[in-house]
Amino acid sequence: MATAHVVFATITGNNEDVADIVTEKLEDLGCQVTETEISQTDAAELADADICVVCAYTYDEGSLPDEGMDFYEDLQELDLAGKVYGVAGSGDTFYGEYYNTTVDHFDHVFQMTGATRGAANVKINLEPDQEAIDQLDQFAQGLVTTFQKQSSSK
Repeated sequence: MATAHVVFATITGNNEDVADIVTEKLEDLGCQVTETEISQTDAAELADADICVVCAYTYDEGSLPDEGMDFYEDLQELDLAGKVYGVAGSGDTFYGEYYNTTVDHFDHVFQMTGATRGAANVKINLEPDQEAIDQLDQFAQGLVTTFQKQSSSK
């Protein structure tokens, strides 16, 4: 059974909703999941999971969440080779070019750790609607499928 760790940062509650949807789908797919808030999470905890997921908001003009800076910086120091990762986030298209850029920043850092992207990044506008829930379910399925392929090739 795969283990997964889903980390979220939220102001409005939307990214906690995103994390909850991903967690629920991963559990439905047979994963044992830990879900934590980013300021309460040591990045090193991700080394204990097979699948690592970050769901975070973008603040103002493309800024990372303040409460997630330590996590973000510590993540850059990890070796997560052999792990599968995914990044999703809720944002507001009102911010134009800065829409959900935190998703891209976390994707880049996960690549630096040597982890394998398990599914395309998901960017959701505001509160997750049914279309977004379907996207997040496909995202979670992709993470599990990638993990299974990676495990069977070892």
